[in-house]
Amino acid sequence: MRLLVGVAAAALAVGAASAVHLGRTPSVDASTMHAVAPTLAPAPPGGEPDRLGASTPTSRIDDGWAAEVAAATGIPERALRAYASADLAVAAEQPGCEIGWNTIAAIGAIESGHGTHAGAVLDADGYPRPAIRGPSLDGREFAAIADTDSGVWDGDHEWDRAVGPMQFIPDTWQTWGADGNTDGAADPNQIDDAALATARYLCHSGPMSTAEEWRAAVYSYNHVEAYVNEVAGMANAYASQQAGE
Repeated sequence: MRLLVGVAAAALAVGAASAVHLGRTPSVDASTMHAVAPTLAPAPPGGEPDRLGASTPTSRIDDGWAAEVAAATGIPERALRAYASADLAVAAEQPGCEIGWNTIAAIGAIESGHGTHAGAVLDADGYPRPAIRGPSLDGREFAAIADTDSGVWDGDHEWDRAVGPMQFIPDTWQTWGADGNTDGAADPNQIDDAALATARYLCHSGPMSTAEEWRAAVYSYNHVEAYVNEVAGMANAYASQQAGE
């Protein structure tokens, strides 16, 4: 589904080997599954609070929450708002999933350094500049995936490449593409869209309320136990940093 271009060089569901050092298996504790939820911005004077809808644009995230958590975790605020927005949107759509923003953020960190892989910069609109592309899936280093999008997303007319800050393979995006910034388009290069698609994909495996369910969901995203361990460690760290530990 996705090709990782960051810490773990592996492809989901295509059987590629992971380059992550296995080490000790991080525990998945309550903080991993239930980091403190994002806070919505206050309602305008005389207005009713917008209580989450099918998708939650990043402008609805409270500025104070975003600034505080970005400073504590080191996650760029623009990326953090995308992860928080996806968390809130899926909480409204699928309250039984119980995904946390920190799990989405951990995947974003590993996949692309929050949209900064290879010197890219995440702009105010949520696009990495320059665009982030994984290696050609031509069967040499990773499994072969022939072109499925006519090069529309990855610029490759022969083979697929993973695309964007969450590294979606074009064929998977055709199924899971989401419009997280509510601009009328689903674009894997745009971090709000990609983060919402990631959250929905993880929740598709079932609830994430126990350690076993959490690991199963992340494993469904990338079938490599070392990857699950890496995400668990990062998600734990973000939750602890948010809590000031």
